[in-house]
Amino acid sequence: MPDTLLVSTRKGLFTYDRTGDSLALTDSAFLGDPVTIALCDPRDGTTYAGLNLGHFGCKLHRRDPGGAWREVAAPAYPEKPADAPVVRDPMRGEEVPWKVQQLWALAPDHSRPGGLWCGTIPGGLFHSSDRGETWTLNMPLWNLPERAQWGGGGYDWPGIHSVVTHPSHPERVMVAISTGGAWRSDDGGETWRVSSQGMRAEYMPPGQEYDPIVQDAHLMMACPAQPDALWVQHHNGIFRSVNGGAEWTEVTTAQPSAFGFAVAVHPANPEVAWFAPAIKDERRIPVDGRVVVSRTRDGGRTFDVLTEGLPQAHAYHLIYRHCLVVSEDAAHPQLAMGSTTGSLWTSADEGERWTRISADLPPIYALSWAKG
Repeated sequence: MPDTLLVSTRKGLFTYDRTGDSLALTDSAFLGDPVTIALCDPRDGTTYAGLNLGHFGCKLHRRDPGGAWREVAAPAYPEKPADAPVVRDPMRGEEVPWKVQQLWALAPDHSRPGGLWCGTIPGGLFHSSDRGETWTLNMPLWNLPERAQWGGGGYDWPGIHSVVTHPSHPERVMVAISTGGAWRSDDGGETWRVSSQGMRAEYMPPGQEYDPIVQDAHLMMACPAQPDALWVQHHNGIFRSVNGGAEWTEVTTAQPSAFGFAVAVHPANPEVAWFAPAIKDERRIPVDGRVVVSRTRDGGRTFDVLTEGLPQAHAYHLIYRHCLVVSEDAAHPQLAMGSTTGSLWTSADEGERWTRISADLPPIYALSWAKG
């Protein structure tokens, strides 16, 4: 069976099969509906799709191998206790809502069959032990006093966009929050400690740049073969950890920009990572209107700027957080990248050359490889 690429878009979920170096569209689902995230669980082949239907709320659907899609329970907050503290966004001063507004990350929980983690906006981490039939809000993280310092980044409210699990240490789970730094649990979510020491936020007042709780980590990814090796694309830089997030080192050589949302890490070599650089803050466009991918092969000491097959003039594609991914085929990893303007590219040679698969998809929210 070929590998497949799940393409989550503003108007549906599209599935591409990989044969050799080629991709072909083979299926679509939820046409017309926004799909914010999708996951094929590598343990049993079950596929999950998170939808955001606006007025009708967030929905979650599951498809067993060879079966049809069916709706299961979506993460939802329990009834708010009367004595729950009021938490306000520090930038806007408004109370953070007690309601799921987006399903933003899905990851397997390796400590139990059928276990799943789901990161949401506004900053809730949910767990399911039964393949999405029921969900429980992780209260130890939600009740952290430090949550009062988390603020909205690209969205109005803080959100968990990265959930990183560790197959060799199944009780370990890490999350990254925009904006709230990175957090780590070694006991299945019972206790948490901040894990973004060494990150730097240039937007903070002097003396507060290294506060680990206010870091705007745009995406956190681990090397599958060495999960203690982590990369973060941050709002104003790129950071790397080699000890499971205990400490981070800033990478200062990125070209043509250190800003972006996405990062992909080689499945076998933690020294190799790819990024989609852009201009930050008010503009949010590629540097000089050229779509490029930057790649390091030496842990961030040097970078290559890769352009072949990508538009190099008057191109204003932006690559969202989950839209630059690499397959876990260590011998022949394949990259895929999707844009806000509905273009989908792939590369079979670690980014040296890119092929545009489609220019006609809806805006792409997330990509995910699934093993066939």
